[in-house]
Amino acid sequence: MIQTPYYLIDRAKLARNMEIIDRLRTQSGAKALLALKCFATWPVFDQMREHMDGTTSSSLYELRLGREKFGRETHAYSVGWSDHEIAEAVGYADKIIFNSIGQLERFDNQSAQIERGLRLNPRFSTSGFDLADPARPFSRLGEWDQARIETVMDRISGFMIHYNCENADFDLFDRQLARIEEEFGGLLKRLKWVSLGGGIHFTGEGYPVDRLATRLRGFADRFGVQVYLEPGEAAITNAASLEVSVIDILNNGKDLAIVDSSVEAHMLDLLIYRQSAKMEVTGDHPYMICGKSCLAGDIFGEFSFPAPLSVGDRLSIADAAGYTMVKKNWFNGVKMPSIVVKELDGSLSVKREFGYEDYASSLG
Repeated sequence: MIQTPYYLIDRAKLARNMEIIDRLRTQSGAKALLALKCFATWPVFDQMREHMDGTTSSSLYELRLGREKFGRETHAYSVGWSDHEIAEAVGYADKIIFNSIGQLERFDNQSAQIERGLRLNPRFSTSGFDLADPARPFSRLGEWDQARIETVMDRISGFMIHYNCENADFDLFDRQLARIEEEFGGLLKRLKWVSLGGGIHFTGEGYPVDRLATRLRGFADRFGVQVYLEPGEAAITNAASLEVSVIDILNNGKDLAIVDSSVEAHMLDLLIYRQSAKMEVTGDHPYMICGKSCLAGDIFGEFSFPAPLSVGDRLSIADAAGYTMVKKNWFNGVKMPSIVVKELDGSLSVKREFGYEDYASSLG
């Protein structure tokens, strides 16, 4: 039995998302790039590259990982490139997308040999969290002044427009894309490609994939562009869990179960956005599932189980692929979860384990 904690990536569940991506690509003509900021666990890239067109990045290291471990088309985006990074970045990239006109002009000569794009900020988004809203007041993410953008149109071939955040509402997507068409249509017609970014939850249950495909193909035809999507969460929805074990039971007015993992260290986004973890359990025995770090609010959530919990019980935290492995950290020196893959035949393959030397070497 594999020692907990570990992330368990299920290839069969991943295949379900890949099938939807294939369907969307075929019907819409859009290309799909894996957003490495969300999921970069390369031991399953062999499966994903058969169904996706490449990767998109947010930094030099993500860019290099995409080129070396995934291959195919590689898009390079960063909020800011440094002088010492740009030559290496251009060497890995098929396209480089600049966040600002200032960066495009600064690195004009160094990037002229590959296709270049600019991040366009439409000044609206679907985000319900100010922290993650690219259209928040005084946002640094992209350009929106058409007069300024006009001055560099001869240097770029595409826009990246990332404004959807966990958007499961097709009608909202449709309306907001119509706003972009109306406000920026004159510029869009002069481009070769447009990336609509990520955050479209098209692998969610009941999402109208056919309607999305029709809408994307219509957009591409209207403006004569190649459309790109950058799925992160959509690529790995429900494809992994965090496997943990109960290491203590206590009652402080509620029944509490402490597990050998930490929200702060292993599922940080739950704390950032004040969300509960997900568990696929029901029953008459409620427990608060707690992490083992010293942070008082290290709580996975409250769940009800079919029977009382005991020390040694194994629990599965569901939907644990996105923004987890890429954000895991060594807070409190808590053992970092191993990375395990459930193969299509049901067998488990341990792809990576982390030990003391990994912890120590990360600090000096």
